[in-house]
Amino acid sequence: MFKMFKRVKTVMSSELNSLLDKAEDPVKMLDQFMREMAEDIREAETAVAKQMANEKIMYKKYNDAQKLAEKREQQAIKALEAGDEDLARRALQDKKQHESQAETLKTAWEGAKADVSELKQKLQEMKNEYQEMDLKRDSLKARAESAKTKTKINRAMSSIGSDDSKRGFERMEEKVLRFEAEAETSEDMRSANRTLDDELEALEKNSVDDELAELKKKLGKE
Repeated sequence: MFKMFKRVKTVMSSELNSLLDKAEDPVKMLDQFMREMAEDIREAETAVAKQMANEKIMYKKYNDAQKLAEKREQQAIKALEAGDEDLARRALQDKKQHESQAETLKTAWEGAKADVSELKQKLQEMKNEYQEMDLKRDSLKARAESAKTKTKINRAMSSIGSDDSKRGFERMEEKVLRFEAEAETSEDMRSANRTLDDELEALEKNSVDDELAELKKKLGKE
């Protein structure tokens, strides 16, 4: 009788988590488990098929021995009817041998039949467990991928809030403030230059007005 999942029995136990912890890649480890379980099922199917063939052979031998015993009985009757008692006796002796063989073969056949029934049940249990593990594999793979994604996001977020990042932002802020100060200073300088020009223009205008007033005075226009 085959052993159920002989290579991956630990998968069905509490040792699964420790195996996954030690595995370099949990997803690959789970896939490996499933491949081994599938191979165990194939081996079990082969064993069941062989046992079913053996059960059929045992039944055929038992049936043949039983039929031959019945045939020898009919032949003994015919021998007696023909008046050949010796032939009838030998036919009955042969009949007893075949009946004994049939009884032995019947016991072997019934045992093989019981084995086939048990193996079929075990094989179905293996297939059911495989399906359950397949669903669990999908769930664990999804959890593993989710954990990897969360780890990446957490690492990215931790790097954003790191001291190096803060210092980098502070340096950039200082540069922006410096640019703004330089722009404001240049605007002040431009305003200052514009005021000086206005004052000079006003001064020049005043001197012309004074000169015009002087001419008017000379001409008696005032």
